[in-house]
Amino acid sequence: MSAIAAEENRQGMAGGPGIDVRWIMPEGFFEIPMDAEDLDATAEQLIEMSRAVMPEATFEVQLQWAVMVAAHYDSFIEAGIQYSGFVLTEVDDERCTATVTISMIDLDERAGAQPVGFLASTMRHLGIGQVGEIALPCGPAVSCIGTRKGTLDGSLTASGSDEPVVTSFIQVQIPLDNGTALVLEMSTPTPKGWDVFSAMFAGVVKSVRLFNESGKSIVMPG
Repeated sequence: MSAIAAEENRQGMAGGPGIDVRWIMPEGFFEIPMDAEDLDATAEQLIEMSRAVMPEATFEVQLQWAVMVAAHYDSFIEAGIQYSGFVLTEVDDERCTATVTISMIDLDERAGAQPVGFLASTMRHLGIGQVGEIALPCGPAVSCIGTRKGTLDGSLTASGSDEPVVTSFIQVQIPLDNGTALVLEMSTPTPKGWDVFSAMFAGVVKSVRLFNESGKSIVMPG
């Protein structure tokens, strides 16, 4: 079980006073190192990961991949990402991949006593996808299903050039009563894997559990 310790940064995670957040990830995920002690340790872990992800690639290609991932660390920090992992698998003989990120954000003060309704209204106003309110074992949440247009780095394409890519995603936001929200997102650029990955992600979201400072399980009001 993975965890965000609300008042402990030992694993490079922070959420806010009084609440620990834990969830279960399925096997097979490559986890981006988020808690390395220094840059050298992070670089070493990324190189080791690139070898595991692309065992048949040349060291130059593995190094390019590691550098590309490292270049995103600033955006990870800005987005409050505490966990980032990806999985590679085959669906109907096609290679598919998905990424899962988990982050903590501050709730807007305007959320008030009905944060789920506020979050849902905000997402609908942004027009980023299909928005709905859901009930989870840990409390009420908001889900959003949509697509984004982006660019795939040339180091990961057959042509060696950057290529446009459409990514489908599911995002779930769980407001907590300490003024923060837990944000879980699954995204995939491979449509054939959507059903497999969305079912997997549903299991991750349903596994989220919250605990107070005494280690007692708690559920957010809704």
